[in-house]
Amino acid sequence: MITMLMKTALFISFCAIFRPSLASVRDPVRPEQVHISYGESELEIVVTWSTMSPTPTPTVEYSLQGYQQTATGSTKVFIDGGDEKRKQYIHRVTLTDLKPDSKYQYRCGSVERWSIEFWFKTRPSSGWSPKLVVLGDMGSVNAVSLPTLQMRTREGSYDAVIHVGDIAYDLADENGRVGDNYMNQIQPVAAYVPYMVCPGNHERHYNFSHFRERFTMPGSSENLYYSFNMGPVHFVSVNTEAYWFLEFGFKLIVKQFNWLLRDLEEANENRSERPWIVLYGHRPMYCSGISPECWQDAPTRSGLNKMFGLEKVLHDYGVDVVFWGHQHYYERLFPIYDNVVRNGSVDEPYLNPKAPVHIITGAGGSDDLLEPFSPVAIPSSAVRNLNYGYTEVHFLNSTHLSLKQVATDANNTIVDEVMIVKNAHGPYK
Repeated sequence: MITMLMKTALFISFCAIFRPSLASVRDPVRPEQVHISYGESELEIVVTWSTMSPTPTPTVEYSLQGYQQTATGSTKVFIDGGDEKRKQYIHRVTLTDLKPDSKYQYRCGSVERWSIEFWFKTRPSSGWSPKLVVLGDMGSVNAVSLPTLQMRTREGSYDAVIHVGDIAYDLADENGRVGDNYMNQIQPVAAYVPYMVCPGNHERHYNFSHFRERFTMPGSSENLYYSFNMGPVHFVSVNTEAYWFLEFGFKLIVKQFNWLLRDLEEANENRSERPWIVLYGHRPMYCSGISPECWQDAPTRSGLNKMFGLEKVLHDYGVDVVFWGHQHYYERLFPIYDNVVRNGSVDEPYLNPKAPVHIITGAGGSDDLLEPFSPVAIPSSAVRNLNYGYTEVHFLNSTHLSLKQVATDANNTIVDEVMIVKNAHGPYK
């Protein structure tokens, strides 16, 4: 019997072999790196793909049966910032007015060359209990969680994937070839379910140009911050890296902060329809690893010179759960605000918690490997785990949220499980 460790070793070997040979075998007009994302509504899907040479009008043929509908889009030339100035053509087509509770087949490309056939499912007509994956820090090499994600995508287990930064390690490496390879590796997942992303520190190259250009998130911020809805949930993606890479300008922090206030204000007005508010970004506000960042006050938490801090915003607008990556492990925290644990009660901390619940899920798998914990956990740390894996997030209804940590290097064992129960949603007192 092949053990999970052997499977992982085989997968890593495959990645190492596959990466340098990609450029020599690719067809320059064949669609590759196909992935989908949510558009401006739950019934709008954006299909994004690349070719290495220009092609005729980018087109998606799609339907519930056969290819009875056609949509066209736009193409943008992307030039990598490395020495070779490699060029690729990134194509985007938006599919609108999709029918709920449906499975669409589609292919993308042009009259010159078509992709293989893919599919995606739209949300139910009512009563949606979305189930998705949140993970961070997964690379082209040692992507331990990817085989499980591919398998469970084929099985139809998840509605979406959220990757909380540090993608490919790095998208810009080898003049962008590592990014190309990674986007092809995740295609068996990302071409079938929306693959939503936020920037991490490994996306910083050339002012985050690969991140800005390769993905297509909602809104008009070039993917850096945005929000979207899934049934009873309002998701908010923020760019934590703006607080660290100040050489790219302070204005981004101000624009994001003001946008976030407006977005959360509107989300609270709609809480009867979407009671859950979930925010995600890359660098955590609290953690208990050996990294010096875990023992310093994060600027995202308290702000730069006490300005534009995000933690008070999360508290005042009643954000329920926050997901982070960056630290290469899994850590579940007790509800916390301003360095004080605010459990629902002593016996049931996650029953009507009095502050946001923070989850670090940065163990997707990369060649940077896992990171050890500090021998002493911070007081707010509830569970710490050093398996590779991802967090399975299931919004059962308006009051119950199930979180499970899947250890993809241990036969997909559930190594942590918790139910967050909120009988009422809104700003914390």
